[in-house]
Amino acid sequence: MTVRVEEGDNLALCARFLEEGVRCQLVYVDPPFGVGVVHGARTRRGEARADLSTAAYDDAFTGIDAFLTALRPRVALFRELLDPRGTLYLHLDHRAVHDAKVLCDGVFGRGAFRGEIVWVPGNGARSRLTWGATHQTILVYTRDARPAASAEFVFHGDTLREPFAEGSAATHFRHVDEDGRRFRVRTVRGKDYRYYLDEGRRLGTVWTDVPAMAANTPLTRETTGYPHQKPEKLLERIVRASSDEGAWVGDFFCGSGTTLAVAARLRRHAIGCDQSPLAIETTRRRLAEATADEGPPG
Repeated sequence: MTVRVEEGDNLALCARFLEEGVRCQLVYVDPPFGVGVVHGARTRRGEARADLSTAAYDDAFTGIDAFLTALRPRVALFRELLDPRGTLYLHLDHRAVHDAKVLCDGVFGRGAFRGEIVWVPGNGARSRLTWGATHQTILVYTRDARPAASAEFVFHGDTLREPFAEGSAATHFRHVDEDGRRFRVRTVRGKDYRYYLDEGRRLGTVWTDVPAMAANTPLTRETTGYPHQKPEKLLERIVRASSDEGAWVGDFFCGSGTTLAVAARLRRHAIGCDQSPLAIETTRRRLAEATADEGPPG
C-alpha cells in the first residue's frame, strides 16, 4: 500500500493534491479544537508532563470567528478531494462543533449530512459551574448530497457490531435453533426476520467502548507522546466503516499519524499532511516502525 506524508500548510498542500488528481474515499480530520493554547509534546517515554518548549501545534485561535475563517476553505478542499462515493469525518468538541455543523451544511449541502458520532473517551474536564465536557463529536458528511436511500457512498455498517444489552438479551432472545443459538423474531410488514444474539447489534452513534489515549503511558504499543493522540481503535472503526481495501484515505491534520498507520495496516492507500515538523517526524517514525515490525504494508 502507498503511504504519502508531507509537511506544510494543508490549505496549500490540499490544493496541490487536488491538482494532482488525488481523490479519497475517506477523509478524517481532527483539527485544533479552538482551546486557545499551544500544545507541547511528551518527547521521552513515560514523561509525566508535556515539554512546552517542544511545540506540537498552535491552538491559540482568537475566537470562534477566526477558527471558522480558517476552517471554511479547508472544508471546501476536503470535499473536493473526496471521490464521488466518499465521506468526510470532522472531529471536534463542544467549543466549535455546532458552528462547524452550520459551516459544513453550507459547503456540502444539508442533504449530505449523515449524522454525528458522540465519542465518550472516558476523560474530560469536570466543572463546578456547568456540566463537565466528557464527550467529543464527529460530524459525518458524504460527497453525494442526495437522500440516503438514493445516494451512493461507502458504508459497511453491518460489519461493525456490539453485544446486545443484557436486559435485551434476557427479555427478547428466547428462541433457540437446532444449533443451540439464541435468537428473536421480528415481524415487519408481514415478513419474519430472525436476529441472533451472538451476532450482536449494529453499532449506534454513541461510542463508549473506545477509551482515550494516555499520552504519557509507556504501556501501550501505539503511544507516541503527541498531544491528543487518538486511539487506533477509534480510527480502525471509521476506516472499516467508510472505505474499501485499496481505496485512498486522507488525513490533512495528521498529527501523530494514527489515521495513516491504521489505513495502511488495513490495506488502504493513505495520504496525509501537517504543518507541525514534530507531527511529521512522529508520523514518519511511527510508519517506519510499523513497517519494520510487520513488513511493508500490503
